[in-house]
Amino acid sequence: MKVFFKDLIINTQKRRELIDITLEAAKALSDSKVIDGICVINSTHTTSSIIINENESGLKEDIINKIMQDFPQDGSWRHNKIDNNADAHLAGAYLNSSVTIPIKNGGLILGAWQSILFLELDGPRIGRKLIIEIMGI
Repeated sequence: MKVFFKDLIINTQKRRELIDITLEAAKALSDSKVIDGICVINSTHTTSSIIINENESGLKEDIINKIMQDFPQDGSWRHNKIDNNADAHLAGAYLNSSVTIPIKNGGLILGAWQSILFLELDGPRIGRKLIIEIMGI
């Protein structure tokens, strides 16, 4: 069995945004030479998330709007007394910090409309670190 790691560093431009990282994951898979196995992508930050969904601009806006509705930045959150980003921590706690994608015949098994998306919840930030781990044969 092979195990391959790659760090992916992302710089974000907005407080909340979705960034497609599907091509970066596919490149890591190609570099790993794994044919069959799994790919795990993990965010190392409590104020971000990794999701799989359609990379369509209207849907991306809907996702961000729903997060803003459910976790308003100006809420009376206790954590805001420390650093004013409780909304980002709360949203991150309810969303995925990692995804696992099957690998078959050297490709990521994703549906026709599925993309791997990094969700920034507390940007803009420089140097967001994701870990891509690929395991298999």
